[in-house]
Amino acid sequence: QVQLVESGGGLVQPGGSLRLSCAASGSFSSINAMGWYRQAPGKQRELVARIISGGTTNYADSVKGRFTISRDNAKNTVYLQMNTLKPEDTAVYYCRTDARLGVGTYGYWGQGTQVTVSS
Repeated sequence: QVQLVESGGGLVQPGGSLRLSCAASGSFSSINAMGWYRQAPGKQRELVARIISGGTTNYADSVKGRFTISRDNAKNTVYLQMNTLKPEDTAVYYCRTDARLGVGTYGYWGQGTQVTVSS
């Protein structure tokens, strides 16, 4: 099994910054990808940013140029630096990892962390 522990959410004013962290632990042999998704009230969960083991990243168009995803492979930790935050970024942010256990690769979700952008 894989456990994901998220931290870094909170309340911030428009234009402000936050940094989310997500640490993976458990009995996996490797992690193929880590990413962040978000879900606002009444909306579907959507991809925010994702980074694969080779370092390739992809972002939602709405966050390009403002958010940066990075990964510390030695710590099995992924970060999301969020700058120039907007009220529409308000959501619960979920960490996801695709981890290899045995011969299979499985997806795991964190518990979510609230990000609120408001004056």
